Amino acid sequence: MQFKDIFGQDLLKKRLIQSVQDNRVSHAQLFLGPTGSGSLALAVAYAQYLNCENKQAEDSCGLCSSCRKYTKLIHPDLHFSYPFFAKKKDETASNYMEQWRSIFLKNPYLNLDNWRNHLGEDNKQANINIAECHQIIKKLSLKSYEGAYKVLIMWLPEYLDKQGNALLKLIEEPPANTLFLLVAENQDQILTTILSRTQLIKVNRLKEEEVIQYLLVNKGLNENKAKQIAYISDGNIQKAQNLIGEEENDHLDLLKNWMNFCVTDRGSLIIEFVENSLAKLGREGQKSFLLYAINMMREVLLLKENLVELVFLPEIEQDFADRFSQRFDYAQIEAVVAEFEKASYHIERNANPKILFLDVSLQIVLFLKYQTLPKGTQYI
Repeated sequence: MQFKDIFGQDLLKKRLIQSVQDNRVSHAQLFLGPTGSGSLALAVAYAQYLNCENKQAEDSCGLCSSCRKYTKLIHPDLHFSYPFFAKKKDETASNYMEQWRSIFLKNPYLNLDNWRNHLGEDNKQANINIAECHQIIKKLSLKSYEGAYKVLIMWLPEYLDKQGNALLKLIEEPPANTLFLLVAENQDQILTTILSRTQLIKVNRLKEEEVIQYLLVNKGLNENKAKQIAYISDGNIQKAQNLIGEEENDHLDLLKNWMNFCVTDRGSLIIEFVENSLAKLGREGQKSFLLYAINMMREVLLLKENLVELVFLPEIEQDFADRFSQRFDYAQIEAVVAEFEKASYHIERNANPKILFLDVSLQIVLFLKYQTLPKGTQYI
């Protein structure tokens, strides 16, 4: 992975290259950026540049022995750690290295859902366990095999629980020429003991123009389609990839049916729909659906405020949003959004999906059918 392969982030690329050229390489760095911003790809490109045998002014050479091994993620001094779904307590990330290489080389902008689906783990919880922490300590205690630096890239350190404290001494006082590159999306979920020992590298959300360029060059879209998808993706290349070629969205069908049952107050159909459709999505699927529903309702609110120029939706979704905005008033839509947001919060904390979605459905019946809205300022 070379810097030239990563779209956008030009200022950050220059800063990373300059830190190597000035010999100001911190031994523990935290690449912090939102999903789809390219933070993981940047960490790999940075590690490749550090170990390149013929560094260029603006990138690694891509031709030396080290670069060729980095390109395939098989360099003996490059190590990865990431959340996985352990079937046994002594399993480590190494057990899944072949799958990791496969998915990263296909999609360096991946998120946890991509990784979960690639492993076929559906609804299981991911984590970085104590066995993996001990394995990291063991691997990094060895001398470099052939590179200038031993590099450990840890993707999503948010999934380190208290067992991550086992790494503190190693992070604070690593062996010579050993680098920790942590790649995270949520700073608040990282152990503070680890956070305080790293240098922060802020990776910004990609600009809309950069996502458009990615879609034009890498995906061969026409300009209008690229602009539409780039706007909806909000700087997230992974989300943009998910949107490519979507003519009809399963989430849209779920949302349309759900709202229809609630608006007409069909109790038996609501119960059946919750049990047979929403509850069976699995926790990750439910989170994804609720995020989609929240974003769709926010587009509806823009239409309600006559901000049509800010709405870029595929035709089938635009039709639903138009009809919904015409039928209900601002307060009703706002209350529905707040209910979806609360449901997303509770799903994250393992609420019972049947009870949760049934309760949400009954609230939406009140909002949309009977125009009974919650009192107070919590929905403003």
